[in-house]
Amino acid sequence: MSEIASMLVTHRRASIDEIENAWHGDVPTLLKWVKSHDKIEECAVLKTCNRVEIYVVSPRGEKVLFELAKKARMSSRIVDFYNQEESLLHLLRLASGLESMVIGEDQILGQVKDLYRSAQKAGMTGWMLDTAFKKAIQVGKRVRKETRINERSISVGSAAVDLAEEILGDLSGKTILVIGAGETGELISRALLAKNVGSFYVTNRTYETSKELADCLGVKAIPFDEMRSQLAQSDVVISATSAPHYLLLKEDIEDAMQGRMGKLLIIDIANPRDVDEAACEVPNVQLHNIDSLKRISSENMRRRLAEVENVECIIQEELSLLRAKYKRKEAEDLLAILYSQAEVIKDLECKRAMNKLSAYHTLGEIEQKVLMDMSHSIVNKLLAEPTKSLKEAAERGDSSLLKSLSDLFKLVDEIAEGET
Repeated sequence: MSEIASMLVTHRRASIDEIENAWHGDVPTLLKWVKSHDKIEECAVLKTCNRVEIYVVSPRGEKVLFELAKKARMSSRIVDFYNQEESLLHLLRLASGLESMVIGEDQILGQVKDLYRSAQKAGMTGWMLDTAFKKAIQVGKRVRKETRINERSISVGSAAVDLAEEILGDLSGKTILVIGAGETGELISRALLAKNVGSFYVTNRTYETSKELADCLGVKAIPFDEMRSQLAQSDVVISATSAPHYLLLKEDIEDAMQGRMGKLLIIDIANPRDVDEAACEVPNVQLHNIDSLKRISSENMRRRLAEVENVECIIQEELSLLRAKYKRKEAEDLLAILYSQAEVIKDLECKRAMNKLSAYHTLGEIEQKVLMDMSHSIVNKLLAEPTKSLKEAAERGDSSLLKSLSDLFKLVDEIAEGET
């Protein structure tokens, strides 16, 4: 019988460079190379910056993957080989966010979905992998709906937005200024877009950089020399640059607060800091730095980790259902072979009986049909109870009865003959 097996190179055992060099070529190229093996019936590839995972369906299971790894000269130090049970559990955990570097992150579910669809569209998958991946995607969605594993930001950039929302209660309609258009500034800006803010400005020492980010996100870029004047109109300022010195001094903040009634929240996540610590002494100004965010990130991670047990329960529940589905399919495949064998014997014996009867008198179509119907009915009635028992055993996960049936009727031998 064919089974699912997988081969993984992930961040748990390999460095980023080792992951990048693990398999050469893009996903379509890798899919074709894997599928070209004559003992592989189905395959799918998951390739991200943190992992390369190959899933196959083969009558030789993990052995075929050992051969592929040997051909690719993979170091055994960085590779994990999983059998069907291990592969299914890992896939459900992966889609649920438990195998990610950041527990509960959402991006992996979309990546699993997209890469599976690529394999499916290329005609590389069949019933076995379709069933596994569809279940994984379903479980990933269920986990995020029924638990809080993906709630609360873990990155410092996103945590800055969480902190602003926590302090102000709501960012709707607020005027925001983000200082810095690098990677962290972009993460902050994207997180803010989901908060229905009011006016949104981005600035950077290089105006072209801030303009590029602003155009991409649909917000407004302002020249760096207009940053201080913009403070007077802002409700929230988040700064994340790599400047080696303060960008905003206490007097800059005092000037911005002249004549305004509202409070100003400043979150400085730069290291070294962008904002003079003395700015917290200015009335109606609330200043937070990266230490506040580390506390929030740690608390958010603690909350996510507290959800892991709930996620594991969902995974085990769904894995049991998935196992039962494969067992039912295994039983159905065995029964199909058994019924096929019975049909061959039935047809042969009916022909022999009709030949013997024809020696005495001519058999008409009605007589022939009665003989065929009778033999068909006998086969079905004889196999009705074994069929019922086998399906019930499959539902219970009782593989011993499936094996007994295979051994008794030599069904495994017939499957093996069909695979050679």
